[in-house]
Amino acid sequence: MTFIEDGAVVLFQGDSITDCGRNRKDGNSLGVGYAYLAAAEFGRIYPNKQVRFLNRGIGGNRVVDLQQRWQEDCLDLRPTWVSIYIGINDTWRRYDNSDPTSADAYYEGYRKLITRTKDALEANLILVEPFVLPVPEDRKGWREDLDPKIQAVRELAREFQTLYIPLDGMFAAASAQTPPAYWANDGVHPTAPGHALIAKAWLEAVQA
Repeated sequence: MTFIEDGAVVLFQGDSITDCGRNRKDGNSLGVGYAYLAAAEFGRIYPNKQVRFLNRGIGGNRVVDLQQRWQEDCLDLRPTWVSIYIGINDTWRRYDNSDPTSADAYYEGYRKLITRTKDALEANLILVEPFVLPVPEDRKGWREDLDPKIQAVRELAREFQTLYIPLDGMFAAASAQTPPAYWANDGVHPTAPGHALIAKAWLEAVQA
């Protein structure tokens, strides 16, 4: 049993983790990451549903970037499901470019994306929380910035009653058994097994 209806249009939105090498010239390209893996497995399990999957992730994006392109890269596509995975760059730019995004600005920007979507579409939402692993060691210091943003996404999921994928906890649990670099060798970008972990969690979230 699945929540996703026959003939649905499912849009994956986010940064490089979602983008993952997709061909920007091909609107149907899904890249080679979790979006591709989730779409492939969903299509295998439910071939008769004829669900269309789209990927509009762009590497380096933050919430403010999604806001700027939301009309063209979300609303105009008329998706019936929108999966949003954004936030690690809102933290990263503080540390590599002295360009921070406060937790409040992140929350407000993210909330505007959701309200714009709900006002324009009858779309279901899936919120995916960002994660970071301690590879290299300096990533541990990022928790000060990222943890309030994770809490912001959780608050939004509660407020809007969306589906929710708790990636940070999942990657932490996986890294308790296997070295963190196995899942994300820079603490941020998932390896192939890391993408598979996300895809599995995503599929579990959309199945009843």
